[in-house]
Amino acid sequence: MFVTRTVIILCFISLTAAHVCAKTLQITDQNGQPLQGAVVEIEHDIAMAADTTIAVMDQVGKRFSPRLLTINKGQAVRFPNSDDIRHHVYSFSKTKPFELKLYAGTPKAPINFEQSGIVVLGCNIHDSMVGYIYVADSQSVYVSNALGNIELPDFTQRYTVWHERQARDISERIEFNWPIRQRHQKIIITTSVPLPRNTFGEVFKEHHGH
Repeated sequence: MFVTRTVIILCFISLTAAHVCAKTLQITDQNGQPLQGAVVEIEHDIAMAADTTIAVMDQVGKRFSPRLLTINKGQAVRFPNSDDIRHHVYSFSKTKPFELKLYAGTPKAPINFEQSGIVVLGCNIHDSMVGYIYVADSQSVYVSNALGNIELPDFTQRYTVWHERQARDISERIEFNWPIRQRHQKIIITTSVPLPRNTFGEVFKEHHGH
């Protein structure tokens, strides 16, 4: 009985400590609306282990699925086509320009993403298809929920934020510092007004001026 109680108490202390140590970040736009789908990456000097898992960016209903995929630098991605029509996937982002010409099914070889940064995806046949791959430098990557909230680890000091609708250049990751001795922080990311359904060409025209 003594051993059982000790284990229960230790577990409770452990869970309580983990909760207290968490920091909460809230992200809103310039109008005070919660910003869902913002990617937060913590900057630190911890060496990142190679991720040999092959990530998947599917195509379903003439849409990329998921719309946003986060991976680690050096990780490979497979691009299956689950539609009954062919797609022509490509990107001319500096982080990883590539092309998968008109195809159905799944290409034999996945694509490796050697550099960190933002990759905007499009389809040469269906211009309304837009997807994003966030290639991270670290394994400490988080995505905000519907309330714009993220729980971050206690060691968070410097971090970057990226969002597909940010008014800044689409490839820019915005830098922030966590205030000393604060458990909660609220930040504002200025966004552009979304079109009913942005096309691949419009994304680059809006953020790159051509």
